[in-house]
Amino acid sequence: MTHNISNTTLNAGISLPTYDRKRLKAKIVHLGFGAFHRAHQALITSEVLAKTSADWGICEINLFGGEELITQLRAQDHLYSVAEKGADTTTVKIIGSVIESLHPTFDGQQAVLEKMAEEQVAIVSMTITEKGYCIDPATGCLDKNNALIKADLITPSEPTSAIAYIVEALRIRRVRNIQPFTVMSCDNIQGNGHVARAAVLDFANLVAPELANWIKTNVTFPCTMVDRIVPAATAETLSEITDLLGVSDPCGIACEPFIQWVIEDNFVNGHPDWNLACAEFVPDVVPFEEMKLRMLNGSHSFLAYLGYLGGYAHISDTMTNEHYRKAAFDMMMKAQAPTLNMPEGTDLNTYAKLLIDRYSNPSLKHQTWQIAMDGSQKISQRMGGSLRFHLQNETDYRWLAMGIAGWMVYVSGVDEKGNAIDVRDPMSEQFKTIYQQHGKNRSVVKALLGIEAIFSTDLIKNDQFVDEVSKAYELIISKGARNAVASL
Repeated sequence: MTHNISNTTLNAGISLPTYDRKRLKAKIVHLGFGAFHRAHQALITSEVLAKTSADWGICEINLFGGEELITQLRAQDHLYSVAEKGADTTTVKIIGSVIESLHPTFDGQQAVLEKMAEEQVAIVSMTITEKGYCIDPATGCLDKNNALIKADLITPSEPTSAIAYIVEALRIRRVRNIQPFTVMSCDNIQGNGHVARAAVLDFANLVAPELANWIKTNVTFPCTMVDRIVPAATAETLSEITDLLGVSDPCGIACEPFIQWVIEDNFVNGHPDWNLACAEFVPDVVPFEEMKLRMLNGSHSFLAYLGYLGGYAHISDTMTNEHYRKAAFDMMMKAQAPTLNMPEGTDLNTYAKLLIDRYSNPSLKHQTWQIAMDGSQKISQRMGGSLRFHLQNETDYRWLAMGIAGWMVYVSGVDEKGNAIDVRDPMSEQFKTIYQQHGKNRSVVKALLGIEAIFSTDLIKNDQFVDEVSKAYELIISKGARNAVASL
């Protein structure tokens, strides 16, 4: 079925990109054509193309799943729509920066590798989630026991993981004497460029040490900080987009109006002038990344677990409860902001207020359940650094303790009304085993804190911290999440 996105089929006030898409070349290969990328990097690139005569086109690749999405994208000439939904108004944009797409299922691994090895490709970017990097969270190094990595080490020229694809594509470029590309992670991971670099170099070292040395010398891995709330597309979203557009768009996505992208200026082969849209190139992304991870992502996780347990389906629903609203703001300003080291002139109070406004946007149906996914991969990044700061300085961290306790109750797999929670997490089996041993008792806290892949060993040795989390846990179990949040 062809979804004819053309100026004749679109509703009044909505039009195709005005730039000539024929001038574009696939200079960016992006791994992970998911919701976030569609509403963020691809959109920002499209806005740069509208302002310049640049030729930076994107080739989209989904390595796992998403076959149908790629098929639908091809059926509409790689055009798709983004609906930016404010509290009062919605703006619809047609994105034209994507010009090609590949999937190993249809096109084969070699076609993907050949695309990544093409001379004009200057950047390979990624939104593959934490899991896609195949890193052992305890060591920060490549997880050699990861099933994908094990298979890829046996046949590196027939990769399955994103990391192995990158290494093999760089090997081909080196053999053919083609300049390398920049590897740019756009995942919501602390030091995402460093994580990507560690995974790529570890894998390359295991396959061919001389290739690893060449990558170390010639390839850069800039860190980035990305921010935009992009809920997963639902049937309701797609129906709404059809009404707004005048034509159906199965690749369409809805998001908030706010958008931010901070990029370490460290590219080996050029980059688009993303700063002409809304991006900011900086020498060091770390302060901005910490700000977002702790203030936004940390409070988001807090609201996801305690909101879900409190019976709230969406983040905006939690904001209708004054206790949740105040707790989220206090967590940002009292538990997280004091731990940050920001460039001069950064106004964290304004940033926190802006976040509360964004959370309150009722047009965004951002599910607490969706944000609660993969907590084992996120919780230490979002709360661990701040916890260490407060424990060293003997300052107040009760919001962090409550957030961790909320996560612990959530992963029990049973909510306050006795209903099953669909816990999506790579460690869910381990949580199940722990709960079978302990039940919903105080002793479960120490067992969960003892998982070294999530929590560093210094935390479980701190009796005061264990006690604080245990008290918060017992409060949620006995009085319910809403009362526990109100107690803060």
